[in-house]
Amino acid sequence: MFRIALRLILALLALASVQFASGADANAAASGAAAAQPKGSLVIIGGNLRPGNAPVWERILQLAGGKDARIAVFASASGYPEKSGKFLVDRLNSYGAKAFFVPVAVKLAGSDYHIAADDPKLAELVRTAGGAFFAGGDQSRITSALRHEDGSNTRVLDALWDMYRRGGVIAGTSAGAAIMSSTMFGRPRTVLATLKLGVEDGKEITNGLGFIGEDVFVDQHLLVRGRFARMLPAMLAKGYKLGLGIDEDTAMVVLPNRDVEVIGYKGALVLDLAGASAREGAFNVSNVRVSYLDNGDRFNILTHEFTPSEDKADGKLDPSRPYYREPLFTADILGNSTVVDLMSKLIDSDQPEAIGITLGSPNGVQPDLGFEFRFTRAGDSVGYSSASTDAYSIFNLRLDIRPILIRRPIYQYTQP
Repeated sequence: MFRIALRLILALLALASVQFASGADANAAASGAAAAQPKGSLVIIGGNLRPGNAPVWERILQLAGGKDARIAVFASASGYPEKSGKFLVDRLNSYGAKAFFVPVAVKLAGSDYHIAADDPKLAELVRTAGGAFFAGGDQSRITSALRHEDGSNTRVLDALWDMYRRGGVIAGTSAGAAIMSSTMFGRPRTVLATLKLGVEDGKEITNGLGFIGEDVFVDQHLLVRGRFARMLPAMLAKGYKLGLGIDEDTAMVVLPNRDVEVIGYKGALVLDLAGASAREGAFNVSNVRVSYLDNGDRFNILTHEFTPSEDKADGKLDPSRPYYREPLFTADILGNSTVVDLMSKLIDSDQPEAIGITLGSPNGVQPDLGFEFRFTRAGDSVGYSSASTDAYSIFNLRLDIRPILIRRPIYQYTQP
C-alpha cells in the first residue's frame, strides 16, 4: 500500500509541476530569506530514537501543532528511504500526527530527486505543514537532495525554511541532527584519528543546512561513541565558540528564544570555547568549558544561563560534603558515557582533578601518540544531583587536552 501511495504522490506531483509558474516560488523564496528570526523550534535527536520514547515523539507532535498536525517525513539520508519513510510515518501517526512521506531522496527507486526537490506542489505541501522529521543515515544524502550542485536551495528546502520561520518544528535524528548546524561531519575518521590528524573542509567536515544558526556546532551519538572529542578539532577549524552534542535516544529541544531543553534517556554536552586556546602541532587545547545537561535541564544559547531540572532544583552539591574521596582516573575516556561518569564524580569529589586518557592500536595511525584529558573544577563550576535517581547535572568544568607519547611495546609488568 505504501508503494502504491508513493507512486500516486509522484504522479500527482509530475502533473502539478506543469501547472505552476516559477515566478511565484522565486518571490516566496526571496520573502523567506528576508524573514526575521525563525519562530519555530528544533528537536535534535542523537540517534537510535526508540519507538516507545514518548516524551520525544509527543514533544515533536506538540510543537507541530498537536493532534492531527501534518508532519513531512524526509528519509533522504536513508539507504532504504521507502522503508524508513513508512516506519516514521506510521510511528508519528501512532502518536496522533497526520504524517506524510516526502519523496526526495537520493536512494529512492523510481524517482528523480532533482525534479522532486524543485516541484512546486511538493514544496507547497511542505511549506504548509506543521513540522518536518529527518531520518538517520548518511547526512550527505540530505544536503545532496535538498541543494543544487551550485549550493543554492531547492524549492523544497526553501519551503522548509518558510515553515520553520513561521513557527513550525524541524526534527531530526542522527544524520537528521547533523544537518542542523551550518557545518557538519561529512566523511569523518574515527574519533582518535580525528584528534591526531585534524579535519579538512570538504572532506571530514562539510556544509550542513544551518537551522540552528551560524554560531552553534551540533554533533550526535555523542556519549555512546565518545564523539565529544571529535567536536573540538572541527569547532576550532571553523571558529565555533559553542557546541552542543546529544546522545542516543535523547533530544535537545531548541525554542525560538534559544532555550535548549534536554529530554529523553541520557543527556547532552555543552562545549564552550570562548576562553580556549590551542597550540600548534599535535592537538593541544586549554580552557575548554564543559557542561553536562541531563533530562529536564535547560541552557540558553544566548545568555549561557543554566537551569537544572525540577528534581534537581534543591539538589545543589555542597563542595564541603563530597561523596567521592579517591583519585579519579580512566584509561578509556572515549568509552561509552565514560566522560559523563568522570565529570559526575569530579563535581561531587574532594579531588582537585580527574584525568582520562585515550590510546590507539599499535597498528593504527600514529600509534605512539595518545591524549590526556584533564578535568578541573573552576570557580564557577556547579553540580546538582537528583533526589530520585543517581543522575547529575554539571555546569562549567574546565577541560585541558594535551598529547602524550606512548612507549611501544608496552611490556607486561612482572613481580621481581
